[in-house]
Amino acid sequence: MVFSILLILFFACATIQVIYFIVFLVSFSKYKNAPASADQPPISVVICAHDEEENLRKLLPKLYAQQYPEYEIIVVEDRSNDSTYDLLLEETTREPKLKMVKVNHKPDNFNAKKYGLTLGIKAAKHDRILLTDADCEPNNDQWITAMAANFDENVQFNLGFSFYTTAKGFLNTFIRFETLWTAMQYLGMALAGRPYMGVGRNLAYRKSIFINKKGFNPHLGLTGGDDDLFVNQHAISKSTRVTIGEDALVYSHPKKTWKAFFRQKIRHISVGKYYKTTDKIILGAFSFTHILFWLILTILLLLRIELYLVAGSFLIRTLLIYLTFNIICKKLGVKFNFWGLVFLDLIFVFYYLITGATALFTKRVRWS
Repeated sequence: MVFSILLILFFACATIQVIYFIVFLVSFSKYKNAPASADQPPISVVICAHDEEENLRKLLPKLYAQQYPEYEIIVVEDRSNDSTYDLLLEETTREPKLKMVKVNHKPDNFNAKKYGLTLGIKAAKHDRILLTDADCEPNNDQWITAMAANFDENVQFNLGFSFYTTAKGFLNTFIRFETLWTAMQYLGMALAGRPYMGVGRNLAYRKSIFINKKGFNPHLGLTGGDDDLFVNQHAISKSTRVTIGEDALVYSHPKKTWKAFFRQKIRHISVGKYYKTTDKIILGAFSFTHILFWLILTILLLLRIELYLVAGSFLIRTLLIYLTFNIICKKLGVKFNFWGLVFLDLIFVFYYLITGATALFTKRVRWS
């Protein structure tokens, strides 16, 4: 009886997982880059910066070099302790595209980044807002052009992708895998007509919707959520687009220690409890069946129960993962070594359990 229940649960989990991967595979396979448009509306690039002098020295030249007819760069200087303010002050005197917004005092009930973004967006003179972080760099000089191509009159949100640079070590491999896994979900669901989040390292939306929806008001003091919660609350299928590919790609530098990485991810995961109920069910079903699949698979293999059927289900799911990641990387314009994909998929289960449990029982999360 127990063995029968285990088999039923295993095949149910495998079936659900297969359905999700087929949805992601089909969604990305159908994606096509928006054709070049003669209409290139003005855009405001908004960045928050706290102690980001070194990063801004790398980022700003790449933003100045963007091949786009009309855009401005707004950097919000948030009470930095280094020479960020001096750098921006000097840069604004020689670069007309650059505008600095200075944060002198933050209200007590306002998260620092949300407050900075609010000031930066309000200071923007254009309705189309393109967001990135100070520690990011566009892949080439076509970033704004690529993100603008999908930003027509009917679009309120445009979801981009940001990858991490390659370095030695398993931590870097796992971070890049986790980033692709997350992209598979939020971009795949958006392409399938169910947008639920975006990533602030490469995200665009309209100033008008930000103002009309009162910005981050529902979660002013919450650490994190300045990107995904705003998208989750207001993005709908008919007015949301996805823009991916080499030209639309933004790179960032990953954390160098497991402690810093887990702290970052717990902050991200902790805001998931504020998602719409339907989104939590959809994401929860995918994560729960992923964990249960590996758990029951291990038990069935150890007990040698229906090995051919179990192995067949495992191989089908594994094949779909490889196919999905292959098409995702091609569409995103990135490279990833697939040799350890099954091992990373297994390790991801432990990552789920550790970060999920920690985020659930952590009342207050830190920014860094």
